[in-house]
Amino acid sequence: MTPSLPQPRPPATAPIRGDAAVLVTGSGGPAGVAVVRRLVALGHRVVAGDADSAAAGGALADEAVTLPRGDHPRFVEAVVGVCTVHGVDALISTVAEELPYLAAGAGRLAAAGVATWLPDAAAVDVCCDKAAFARAMAAAGVPHPATAASPGEVASVPGPWVVKPLAGRGSRGVRLLDERDDVVAVLGADDGLIAQTRLAGREFTADALVDRDGAVRVVVPRWREETKAGISVKGRTFASDAVTRVATAALAAVGLTGPANVQGFVTDDGSATVVEINPRFSGGLPLTLAAGADVVGAYLAGVRGEPLPELSFRPGVAMSRYFAETYSSDDGSPVVDPCTPLAVTA
Repeated sequence: MTPSLPQPRPPATAPIRGDAAVLVTGSGGPAGVAVVRRLVALGHRVVAGDADSAAAGGALADEAVTLPRGDHPRFVEAVVGVCTVHGVDALISTVAEELPYLAAGAGRLAAAGVATWLPDAAAVDVCCDKAAFARAMAAAGVPHPATAASPGEVASVPGPWVVKPLAGRGSRGVRLLDERDDVVAVLGADDGLIAQTRLAGREFTADALVDRDGAVRVVVPRWREETKAGISVKGRTFASDAVTRVATAALAAVGLTGPANVQGFVTDDGSATVVEINPRFSGGLPLTLAAGADVVGAYLAGVRGEPLPELSFRPGVAMSRYFAETYSSDDGSPVVDPCTPLAVTA
């Protein structure tokens, strides 16, 4: 029996603006929250969608709705219904796992008047499978760590090693191993893992936006100076021709368009190696925005069929991330943040 759909949560108040809205899915994650905040700051009416009815992004948007997971058999139907009810004309997904389902349902969304800009499903599949991604990088000659997807391949992969799930995010399930026998044993016990040579150097991540024709519009590298649960909490933008070149080559090798996040390492001699690509906006997106590259506004323009603006960024912009909270009552109405500065009146 097909499970029932979560019901959309109606807005507590009437929309502030009467223009067409943007639906942002995954509004409970760091990327979704950043996209919602940026679109609201730009003056767009935003509907925040998430499988979690209490997702923080919902309190930051004009309206909030609860959606099923992307693999739910009626996910696209639910998205179309939300768009129709809330006057949505553009969709931004911040969840990579949703993208193949949305791509398959793009015709239904278009028929409902909802504009999308979705990457090719095959490109998403390659990015979400670390073994397939390693093969794509090797075939294109893009610098990438040696990778073993089975115990028999470990002999050709120099150590020390990092073992990670074929699919995953946030550094979950990652192990650092120094003995080859341990790596062979771990891969033999779980065929959902790969092993890679552990790279030396400084870790970077780069936000990118690739036009529909495959032209890279901007690459914004930043150092991952401190991370928690795989999310950057301290970082600094920097300029690097080597990172820009390797990121561009990696994006071309997988055929990805739209927003992307490229991760890798830079060695002491300045050469760069790519480790993975996330086919979505990143959790560290606020730093890219603060550095002047409005990839969110540019992407929305592209979704709606408008020309993309020129994009650039400022190196040397630093970010130190902190927690922030939203509050609501039982009826969903907002509760005032006790830490909000009091308004000063004359």
